[in-house]
Amino acid sequence: MISPPARAGGEASPGSPSATSLPVSIIIPTYNEAEAIGPLLHYLRRATAGEPAPELLVVDGGSTDDTARRAQLAGATVLACPRKGRAAQLNYGAQQARGEVLYFLHADSYPPPGFLAEVRGALGQGYGAGCYRLAFDHPHWFLRFSAWCTRLPLTAVRFGDQSLFVRRDLFNRLQGYREDLLVMEDQEFVARLRAQAPFRLLPRAVTTSARKYLTNGIFRLQGIFTLIVVLYYLGVSQRRLVQLYRRLIRQGKV
Repeated sequence: MISPPARAGGEASPGSPSATSLPVSIIIPTYNEAEAIGPLLHYLRRATAGEPAPELLVVDGGSTDDTARRAQLAGATVLACPRKGRAAQLNYGAQQARGEVLYFLHADSYPPPGFLAEVRGALGQGYGAGCYRLAFDHPHWFLRFSAWCTRLPLTAVRFGDQSLFVRRDLFNRLQGYREDLLVMEDQEFVARLRAQAPFRLLPRAVTTSARKYLTNGIFRLQGIFTLIVVLYYLGVSQRRLVQLYRRLIRQGKV
């Protein structure tokens, strides 16, 4: 269990107005997510009803389908990122966002109802950033086991589909995501966040789609992901990792 950090002088308490009303920008990077983006945005509206409304930003990386139009119809602000790539799109969204809190979310991932109150509460306790555990929308035992592992307080099991919240000032101080990383950009950024500020692993879960596992084979895809993680930590270049990803993963968007 991760214990709360000592609250620094001047930090808001969880119940204070400054903690419960922090403006949040939800930043969703997309590339050909026409089927997923509308339902997610409608869900986010329902899940945040009764709270200070978040800013909804969809940062598109040049989709060739109907993603942008459907996102606009669902009430989001759509930003056309000049460069495709999750790190570049997340940074671009953060630059345009108005919120003091940045909440990064994948287009096929659903945070639990009431998530904004939990995010604001964690920040009010003095955490600088954090994420949720993970759950999949498929009952396969191995996916349940993989999701269970995300409760461990290890950077090695922190991935973007768990979502990520961070104070804007901390994000800016770290200069955001490294745009030269097309894979493993999430873990690299979380490692830097944890070195600079208390990091909160929230006890509930974001539910994400198992579509990529079902398309590629559950054990096969997990083996590929494990190989890429190991090679990354061994210092293999991004060029080689991206080549491996594109060669082995069907429906990959890197």
